[in-house]
Amino acid sequence: MDNTLTATHLHLKVGARQLIEDVSLTLTCGERVALIGPNGAGKSTLLRLLTGYLPTASGECSLAGRALSQWSPAALSRHRAVMLQHTQPGFDWPVEAIVAMGRAPWGQKGERDIVQQVLALTGCDALRGRRYTTLSGGEQQRVQLARSLAQLWRDDAPEGWLFLDEPTSALDLYHQQQLLRLLKRLTQKGKLHVCAVLHDLNLAALWADRILLLHNGKLVAQGAPGAVIQRAVIAKWYGADVLVGEHPGGDAPQVFLSA
Repeated sequence: MDNTLTATHLHLKVGARQLIEDVSLTLTCGERVALIGPNGAGKSTLLRLLTGYLPTASGECSLAGRALSQWSPAALSRHRAVMLQHTQPGFDWPVEAIVAMGRAPWGQKGERDIVQQVLALTGCDALRGRRYTTLSGGEQQRVQLARSLAQLWRDDAPEGWLFLDEPTSALDLYHQQQLLRLLKRLTQKGKLHVCAVLHDLNLAALWADRILLLHNGKLVAQGAPGAVIQRAVIAKWYGADVLVGEHPGGDAPQVFLSA
């Protein structure tokens, strides 16, 4: 299978407001991409277009050379998984059942073993047996990540396209670090692509291979972290007075707010 997901001249307008305007990009397996931008830039909307959750007003998204609209829901769900910013299933199931929901496109074959593997991989073993509604916001985020990975699980590893909307927003420092390290390790095998909306520019700079910067629905900058996380770029598109330096532990830019 062609290992790219391509968006060509995407547009989306709701009423008089242009939410996404002429966005084109290509995503490749084995790559980690961070979507950044100020509030209201269109990051979550673009994520929904790229995953087929929203239809475009014009333009096209294609996976493996085929438009998303031509994929059946079941087939598409076996190749891409989405972790939304807020997910409430509407029923009070135990953690294992929530994670097992990710296996719905595949049927029940091997479900129990896969759920066990994914719980261990994501550090959710300690949550086994807990009811989902009793979990903290951060614990729920970790369980939703496990569900998304279970959805893409093939031959002892996830494969395909994983889209995450602010996956670290409710996590403490330790779990932020563990989540991003895990996603980095999984993508290095070359069969998984991760595209994540991140508000924390420093996390994006440390983790991503490529950063896409949106502003008012337009893709205004993209490239390696060092090419996008620059003082002039951040000041222009965020309107914030910042300083940009280098991370002391490696070759990654870091952003500091000016006093």
